[in-house]
Amino acid sequence: MSDTVGSFQIEGKVALITGGASGLGFNYAKELLKNGLKGVTLADIDEKIGLKAVQELESEFGKRKAIFVQTDVTNFEQFNDAFKKTIETYQNIDILINNAGILNDAIWQKELQININGTIHGVLLGLEEYIPKYKSGNEGLIVNISSIVGVAPSASVPIYATSKFAVHGLTLSWGLPFHYDRTKVRVVGICPGATDTPLLMDMKTKYVKPIYDERGSKELKLLKTQTPEVVANFAMRVIQKAPNGTMWVIEGGKEPYQYVIPDRFNLSTKIFL
Repeated sequence: MSDTVGSFQIEGKVALITGGASGLGFNYAKELLKNGLKGVTLADIDEKIGLKAVQELESEFGKRKAIFVQTDVTNFEQFNDAFKKTIETYQNIDILINNAGILNDAIWQKELQININGTIHGVLLGLEEYIPKYKSGNEGLIVNISSIVGVAPSASVPIYATSKFAVHGLTLSWGLPFHYDRTKVRVVGICPGATDTPLLMDMKTKYVKPIYDERGSKELKLLKTQTPEVVANFAMRVIQKAPNGTMWVIEGGKEPYQYVIPDRFNLSTKIFL
């Protein structure tokens, strides 16, 4: 399945990370570089933070280890340009991490555009256009970032949960053997639990209706948060070892476990009306 038996080799590879300038995206970049990544493109909408992130990565890992490309993932041409600039800089592309996303049901149309359309744009470009042609090894990789509410419902942020369930579904669908057999690109997903990033800031302003705030406060109190550094570190296991078409939960700072939807043909119990 991978470059070596049982493990995808990060060393010498090139990655493109959307939403890579801060939060989880930036920490994925750091962990990949710690594992010998050749170079990384931070594709993000915030130029100021993006250029600062590149400086930080270059100071730690060396020159030309990172580039920034201002990218709105809802804009297909801008996303395409991020791939082109990656190829121009590093001559190849092996890994795409579809990380860009927002949590804000108050602006749910934009939320769906970024979380769903942006991820679809990434898969279409990565799987159908760039990674099969420009991967440096036998196998490429796409990692789609879903959420713990991509495997479990949420009463307080139902639209955000909808978007992350969509990422779950598209990962499983593009992760079917048909697509791997023709592209040699693994498609896997990560569902982080509550993580200490800007995503969870100012939650009172992010509900579709004010009444949802009370429920949201209760939901957040039940969740054990984790640091982005811990999530990114565990994500390297998923990148190196996760089989094609699988989803992995990283929650409460604990090691990843696979989340599997029951096969509808083999349900042990069926409930009929």
